[in-house]
Amino acid sequence: MTKKAWGVGPVAAALCALSTGTLSTGTLAEPIRTQPNEAVLASFDIVETTIVTRGDTAVFTTRVRGEAGRDKPDATGRFEGSSVYAYVWPTTLDSGAIGFDKAQGIVALAVTFHPDFDDAANGGVNRHVWHPHWVVLAKDGACGGGLKVIDIPKGARPKVPPTWPNVPLLIDSPDYPTALRGDAVQVEIPVSLITGIKGASFDGVTSGLKVNGNLHAPLLCVSDVFKVASSNLSLPGKVSPQK
Repeated sequence: MTKKAWGVGPVAAALCALSTGTLSTGTLAEPIRTQPNEAVLASFDIVETTIVTRGDTAVFTTRVRGEAGRDKPDATGRFEGSSVYAYVWPTTLDSGAIGFDKAQGIVALAVTFHPDFDDAANGGVNRHVWHPHWVVLAKDGACGGGLKVIDIPKGARPKVPPTWPNVPLLIDSPDYPTALRGDAVQVEIPVSLITGIKGASFDGVTSGLKVNGNLHAPLLCVSDVFKVASSNLSLPGKVSPQK
């Protein structure tokens, strides 16, 4: 797979600033539009990212230069060291808005594909399809991309959503309508399920993640950042009603 990482260090620093409330976010109600970049694989080359509300539904959409979802990680036959590809919407939402304890880290919606393991709620199977997750991220220098999905330490009993997939991570596996058609990835979520979504700020990212080969914390790292819609993770998007 040919790809270009967009400033992994600055992206990690920006996410760290977001988690501490020191990052200044933008106020654009329009989509985040991005120039195509031939150095990025077309299926991950973001050209537009939006989150809008349509009545009682929040609609997350990312458009790319190529066919959305065309490229997937190769299966390895093992959970350890396996890869995940993702279309991600980092937001200013609080982790309490999606069913975890408050102020745990950076909340992002991610549409993922990982052929080596299932992480659907209630023991369901999802390794064969692109599917949505809420994830809570934090900075970690042990990860190639400088970020991780936050681990749940052994013996800890944090608050988790009803669709938590029973893995030691701050990750949720809700069954939201998700579609990849043509150049677009889209997820629809009832507004009532996301406290604070109206007026939240957001950005768009395409990335690769990797499961730790030793299954130790950090268990799931961001290993590559393919592209950031704003280029600097300034979260210039603002959730607003669709015009």
